[in-house]
Amino acid sequence: MSDIRTILLAEDSLADAEMAIDALREANLANPIVHVEDGVEALDYLFRRGAHAGREDGMPSVLLLDIKMPRMDGLEVLKNIRNDEKLKHLPVVILSSSREESDLARSWDLGVNAYVVKPVDIDQFFQAVKTLGTFWAVINETPVRD
Repeated sequence: MSDIRTILLAEDSLADAEMAIDALREANLANPIVHVEDGVEALDYLFRRGAHAGREDGMPSVLLLDIKMPRMDGLEVLKNIRNDEKLKHLPVVILSSSREESDLARSWDLGVNAYVVKPVDIDQFFQAVKTLGTFWAVINETPVRD
């Protein structure tokens, strides 16, 4: 029996965050969704520090990560995650409006699990997030650590 783990959404656009949360809920996932608004807060959540110091132990099932965020961008967050022994296996999906080849290449170089360009069309965005949530929160199994 496995416990239901959180989906962590790091997105500075409240409109995009609300759409993503609605799409995840519409996918009928039981996973709780935690929304943070920038990269610093995402790392605070993952490392259980600052405002998130008192949260329960445990890793999210997946991090849905925007690239262009204030204070610390998504690529810097990804770099921190992949350099940390406890976090390096956390599935990270870039969910960004960036179509810049350099962002895509750097994401793969840093070890992202998937890169999804946010569709401009709301229905496509909804469907993409529902599919992501279902795969990463339900179907995908995180590698067993030694």
